Amino acid sequence: LPAPVSGATARSYLSQLTVATENRTGYSRDLFPTWITISGTCNTREYILKRDGSNVVTDSACAATSGSWYSPYDGATWTAASDVDIDHLVPLAEAWDSGASAWTTARRQSFANDVTRPQLLAVTDNVNQSKGDQDPATWMPSLTSYRCTYVRAWVQVKYYYDLSVDSAEKSALTSYLANC
Repeated sequence: LPAPVSGATARSYLSQLTVATENRTGYSRDLFPTWITISGTCNTREYILKRDGSNVVTDSACAATSGSWYSPYDGATWTAASDVDIDHLVPLAEAWDSGASAWTTARRQSFANDVTRPQLLAVTDNVNQSKGDQDPATWMPSLTSYRCTYVRAWVQVKYYYDLSVDSAEKSALTSYLANC
């Protein structure tokens, strides 16, 4: 998993982000092509499962047949890939609301499949589903020891993609980053 920027860098980045009201008009998940081929026969999901898991064994189609996955959101470990979701740390709908609505489809595809920045990670499936498209003003990982890493990654991704933050989101991020 790519390590996020330091707390000091994240605070600097956050101070440079535009504060704006979010707008979901026109959003559809289909506007962000996901799980493209990353390497060989491996799509984005399969690539992240291999990257984030331990002792991952894959078949010829790159599907994980065994291994284990530790979810940093809740501290759970899973041994079935079907129990693991690949989370978009900054959710696709949140990105749309924050500026991605103006992007090309190619840029949205790059965002949705970004394996370089700390934007995609393997987590417990039901935790990912409960997070949905929430930002740190309304959802944070239950594992408090991961929250600093989470907000540093969130700000790094928003900064890299020049996405805005809403006022409640900026307030929450400022508060969490004060302790990083």
